[in-house]
Amino acid sequence: MSIKFTEDHEWVLLEGDIATIGVSDYAQEQLGDVVFVEVPEVGSDVSKGDELSVVESVKAASEVYTPVSGTVIGVNGDLEETPTLVNEEPQGGGWFVKIRIADASELDELMDEAAYKDYVEGLA
Repeated sequence: MSIKFTEDHEWVLLEGDIATIGVSDYAQEQLGDVVFVEVPEVGSDVSKGDELSVVESVKAASEVYTPVSGTVIGVNGDLEETPTLVNEEPQGGGWFVKIRIADASELDELMDEAAYKDYVEGLA
């Protein structure tokens, strides 16, 4: 089980061929208080780089892109009632979707936790 990050601040946790995707703590800080999250339909096929979700906060609306290709097999229904989970537990209960990945090699292009930390520090 390893967590990877994108330059757009999404995270991916891979367990077998299932990828759980959300936004990083840095991303939720930049967004501010999240007031709405739109997630895709279960059964949707997505390709790496596609828009996966829309997050609306008190500051702005932002898109979340999928870092992997595959089929959406689960969505976090709790976000509909409690979108603030994205702020409270960005890398826990605030996850967005679960995708059965089509090509695990796509993860090779993502950053590990240490590389992502260095990347974020470089943005300051």
